[in-house]
Amino acid sequence: MMASSISSSPMSLPVGDRRPSLTLFQGQRRPPTGHRWFFSGNAALNMSQRRPRRSCHVVASVATTDRPAPLDVDRSSQPAETSRRSDDDGQLAARWREIHGNDHWEALLDPIDAVLCGELIRYGEFAQACYDSFDYDRFSPYCGSCRFPAKTFFQDAGLGGAGYEVTRYLYATCNDLKLPNFGGRNRKHKSAAADKLWSEMGTFIGYVAVSTDEETARLGRRDIVVSWRGTITRLEWVADLTANQKRLSEMGVPCPDPDVKVEMGFAELYTGKDAACRFCRYSAREQALAEVRKQVELYHGRGEQVSVTVTGHSLGSALAMLNAFDIAETGANASPDDGRKAPVCVFSFAGPRVGNLRFRERFERELGVRALRVVNVHDGVPKVPGVFFNEAAFPEAVLRAVDWLGAGGVYTHLGVPLALDHKVSPFLKETMDISCYHNLEAHLHLLDGFRGSGEGFQLRGRDPALVNKSADFLRDEHMVPPVWYQEENKGMVRTEDGRWVLPPRHRDIDEHPDDTDHHLQQLGLTAST
Repeated sequence: MMASSISSSPMSLPVGDRRPSLTLFQGQRRPPTGHRWFFSGNAALNMSQRRPRRSCHVVASVATTDRPAPLDVDRSSQPAETSRRSDDDGQLAARWREIHGNDHWEALLDPIDAVLCGELIRYGEFAQACYDSFDYDRFSPYCGSCRFPAKTFFQDAGLGGAGYEVTRYLYATCNDLKLPNFGGRNRKHKSAAADKLWSEMGTFIGYVAVSTDEETARLGRRDIVVSWRGTITRLEWVADLTANQKRLSEMGVPCPDPDVKVEMGFAELYTGKDAACRFCRYSAREQALAEVRKQVELYHGRGEQVSVTVTGHSLGSALAMLNAFDIAETGANASPDDGRKAPVCVFSFAGPRVGNLRFRERFERELGVRALRVVNVHDGVPKVPGVFFNEAAFPEAVLRAVDWLGAGGVYTHLGVPLALDHKVSPFLKETMDISCYHNLEAHLHLLDGFRGSGEGFQLRGRDPALVNKSADFLRDEHMVPPVWYQEENKGMVRTEDGRWVLPPRHRDIDEHPDDTDHHLQQLGLTAST
């Protein structure tokens, strides 16, 4: 079990962004170009004078007091946070295969290539959007779902200039665990109407998105993104604690090599499904594979170049590794007409180890999947599981022998690491809160300031105030409150008769496309019943 292993590591568990409670919301709006982030003291304005709505109260304004500006940073040339893109000057279209890991990022990491850095931040923001859009409110009948409709997902999540469109939401459960995801939710669903709104066992775990025509021209190919979020719910915590290894082929993922083993908890969350839940009657695995196959077939059929990019943070990183392996193993990235394969790449943030040596070898050498792992050297999550038998502690020959003896607990990281150090940032304070070391926004801040070993820390354009969106990591002199990003009045609105209520969402929660079984059958997978 991981419980004993984690006790000896500096970080207790792979966790998502730090949150004070499950009622915390992260907002959806960001200021226009050139503005700084300011905490609004008007978050509790009387809503009776406004049209009822559910939005965020984060404003950009001119300081009206004598206190210093929140952050003494030159933003004169910085792009809007809503449309962060790499400053590629047209290079990306010509270099996309190199940036996507075709040469294992040789000579691109130290000093870091500016185009690659921008792309890493962009994909990190796609993973962050999973947190920002998640409904944490246990009082909401939609708790555990995505707060935003797919059609306006990036706009609502503050990434209006992303250049992608969500084609499918992904939902997960753990079929061997019969625990509700959120405490108290079973007490909430007393009526039949409420039961139809959402699920006790299911949870929004990520999404699939595809680049628009305009963004495709900039990228040099049609990009299919699969984004996975980190640990939030009870079932995911249990999955994190389950560190026993199991053959991947026994976890419902076809693999011809019986020696390929992975962490069981991650695999159970990836493959788990619940026939009684309309959102989880397909596993997260089946949902992602069917959608990737669908989009690859569509755009290869149009004669376009296509890439598949999988991203995730923490637990989401582990799911991203499993998913990328699975996409290549099943051929979901291959065109059914001519067999052309879209390259598969993982951009991982603060991820734990996932499998043994054979998992790594098949992932990298036999399937040709590329993976770039962004880590903070002080974060304990990338050090687990496999505290004792891992690539940092023993040479490969020893690990192979231990694994062959069936001792279990042999883990190794995949891909190429990009190690960052939060202590080099002049914006971050000393803290004993180890969740700050793991925070995704902190990783993106470190990426933004990283130039190379010994080259100092210089920001390229990302606002440091974002670090404190769900953490308390910035130095106090920057005047940015901790955990400042939340929905206005926590979603409560005032009705015409003066009462404060949580309004219903005027939309249907997206379910599974009708062609899911068709695309699974094309991959040779058993359709869901």
